[in-house]
Amino acid sequence: MPIEIRKKPNTSALLSGIRSLTRMEVLVGVPAENAGRQPEPGEERTLNNAEIGYVQEFGSTIEGPGGHAFTIPPRPHLRPAVADVNAPLAVALRKGAEAALKGEAEAGEEALHSAGLIAQNAVRNKITEGPFVPLAPATLQKRRGHGRAGDRPLIDSGAYRNSISYVIRPKDKP
Repeated sequence: MPIEIRKKPNTSALLSGIRSLTRMEVLVGVPAENAGRQPEPGEERTLNNAEIGYVQEFGSTIEGPGGHAFTIPPRPHLRPAVADVNAPLAVALRKGAEAALKGEAEAGEEALHSAGLIAQNAVRNKITEGPFVPLAPATLQKRRGHGRAGDRPLIDSGAYRNSISYVIRPKDKP
């Protein structure tokens, strides 16, 4: 009769790997450290990148100079882009979970980084490729006044697009 040898799993590493996955989360968007912007010449204040992203994602009516109100149509880019890469995100996270269950303690955080990069790149690509509601003639005129000729929504100087990133943080952090 053959002798069966069973290895005892490394319970400590296994639990550590599982904890790393369950206690952390990955968030995609504009982290606070990427939010700042310099006002255009002649402007006292400008929206920061996070505010710009929110207005573009959901649209807004804003009161401009002289009480004139203007509407920015919604140009959803963050949520649709992440939804479009749902399958690759699931694969990355599944690989991390499987490795964590094998006792690879770093696998959970590596999976979160992989998922963050997938989502970050998807959002940046969506910003570049659209499709979006075209810019209003007044917006195009303002851009030309600042020496810019581009007509792509969400891309003027590129600062907003470049501010899109991801962070990994504990789930209980506000």
